[in-house]
Amino acid sequence: MILINVYAVLSAFLYYLKVISPLAFLLSSALWFILMIMFWFILPTIIYRKSNVFKDNLRVILDNSGFEIENRKGSRSWEWKSFSTWMESPYFFHLYFNSRSFFIIPKEAFEGDAEHEARNILKEKIPV
Repeated sequence: MILINVYAVLSAFLYYLKVISPLAFLLSSALWFILMIMFWFILPTIIYRKSNVFKDNLRVILDNSGFEIENRKGSRSWEWKSFSTWMESPYFFHLYFNSRSFFIIPKEAFEGDAEHEARNILKEKIPV
C-alpha cells in the first residue's frame, strides 16, 4: 500500500518535471485509482461476503480491557495489546495483529453513535 502511494507521488513529480509523458502519468494514475478501489471497497466486500461470521448479526463490545465480537454461535475476545495497528475504510474498521493478519469489523455492527465511540476507543487503545 505504501509503495503504491510512493509510486503515485513519484509519477506526479516526474510528470511535473516533464520527465514522463502525459500518457504515462495517466496510466500510472489509473493504476493507482484501480488499486485503491480494490483495497478499500472490493477486497473487503469479497471477504465480507464469503465469511460466515459476517452473515450473522454481530455485536461488538469495546471496553478498556479489550475487544469482543459475538454472534448467535459464540464469541471471541482479544486484549488491546494483541493488535499492532488499525485503520478505517468507508464500511469497515481493520484491526491488524501484524502486517499480514487482520480482522475487519463492519461498521454496521455498531448501532447509532456507537461507531463514533468505537473510533475514539480504537484511537486511544491501538496506535495508528
